[in-house]
Amino acid sequence: MRIFKIHDNDNVAVAIETIGAGECVEVSGERICANMEIPAGHKMALADIDEGEAVIKYGCPIGFAKENVKKGDWIHVHNIRTGLGDLLTYSYEPAVENAVKPVRQEVFFQGFERKDGTVGVRNEIWIVPTVGCVNNVAGAIAAKAGAFVRGSVDEVIAFSHPYGCSQMGDDQEYTRTILADLIKHPNAGGVLVLGLGCENSNIDVLKPYIGRYDENRVKFLVCQEYEDEIAKGVELVKELIDYAAPMERVPVSASRLIVGLKCGGSDGFSGITANPLVGKFSDLLIAAGGTTILTEVPEMFGAETLLMNRCESEELFDDTVTLINDFKNYFKSHNQTIYENPSPGNKKGGISTLEDKSLGCTQKSGSAPVRGVLHYGERVATPGLNLLSAPGNDLVAATALAASGAHIVLFTTGRGTPFASPVPTMKIASNSTLAGKKSNWIDFNAGVLVEGEAMEKTAGELFECVIETASGRKVCSEKAGFHDMAIFKQGVTL
Repeated sequence: MRIFKIHDNDNVAVAIETIGAGECVEVSGERICANMEIPAGHKMALADIDEGEAVIKYGCPIGFAKENVKKGDWIHVHNIRTGLGDLLTYSYEPAVENAVKPVRQEVFFQGFERKDGTVGVRNEIWIVPTVGCVNNVAGAIAAKAGAFVRGSVDEVIAFSHPYGCSQMGDDQEYTRTILADLIKHPNAGGVLVLGLGCENSNIDVLKPYIGRYDENRVKFLVCQEYEDEIAKGVELVKELIDYAAPMERVPVSASRLIVGLKCGGSDGFSGITANPLVGKFSDLLIAAGGTTILTEVPEMFGAETLLMNRCESEELFDDTVTLINDFKNYFKSHNQTIYENPSPGNKKGGISTLEDKSLGCTQKSGSAPVRGVLHYGERVATPGLNLLSAPGNDLVAATALAASGAHIVLFTTGRGTPFASPVPTMKIASNSTLAGKKSNWIDFNAGVLVEGEAMEKTAGELFECVIETASGRKVCSEKAGFHDMAIFKQGVTL
């Protein structure tokens, strides 16, 4: 296969490999010759498209021709423009075609049951600073305490961030909420909350956000109160290790597994391999009673009605409209254009407009109805498919997924990235070239889908890979020792 037409109504197709000028390919029984080189992952016109006429991919408009386009032409940023504008008025037109059927046999992974009734897929010790001033102290404590890791404890991890002080209003509230979410995350068998003492979001201020906690699992240290804060920190982490080390993995129903869905560094293959594959995975997990969370609201723009019309109720539809319009207003309030996307890497990979990217991105949601819409920092409570308010930035969005309760994040990519998040972040390559070149980054290759592998078979393999990861198998970023977090910065810094 040299070229791929996604939908019967499309007037473009995606080159699977570079097609040279003058080379001919067969599409839907028709022989079409390239008028110029079509790079791999990029689009070729299947018919003449007049200036101002819609360019159709995924069966939907991805923009409009800026000039007359001939059959066989390369279609990209030079001859296509976005059709996106500002705020829109939406109407609820439910089109829920729930293709998700419950599994007949319950699926299990090996996880850690927590005293508060939650379940974790890791048994790590986390050091969470309340303020960026103590980031280096947290790192030093983690480095020294790592020597005492034993039993089922995986490792000691310090999460650094630059916030917790000199923030105002909602911006400060978001920081406190995200930190509290991470402190309560069940992937951590024990948590040391590390404060400085004079910060706005100090430990006493943060405790109401944390709520009830197990004093054996969560310890607090105010650095200004001790002569040697590092030695005291190591002492407390050793206590946390003693608490968590005897814990053992036990069979846990996949109905309790929560997986975040994220993409970044997309290319022209993302929407035909990795993203629809993750959508199939999402359907499989939901069929097993589990939960998935889709985020990156700006990368829903142009495809939002597909999600809105899959909402299970009109109330959820209204919540999704608010989700979309609030983010558009966020852009407008900062005098930024709503459609300022895709990134240079996306464009190099063959994505031409935000609609092009969004229609590919939203395929990660599969076919299940939308059952929940979450604010930034809100913890998931409803099984099934949930939408989460967060930006497209990889680190911020992946951290938001973890804070909302995701045990694992599935991250599709056509360009590759080594980043991690607070939870295991599984990288899924959209093409085999990337998977082969960056095997130290990539955990699963979806590129086989354009090489003859069947979607159902590959989706089953991905599902098993996720179950194995939930049961303890480390992903590439974990093997490399990478652990990142980032909080959504929205307000004034004093």
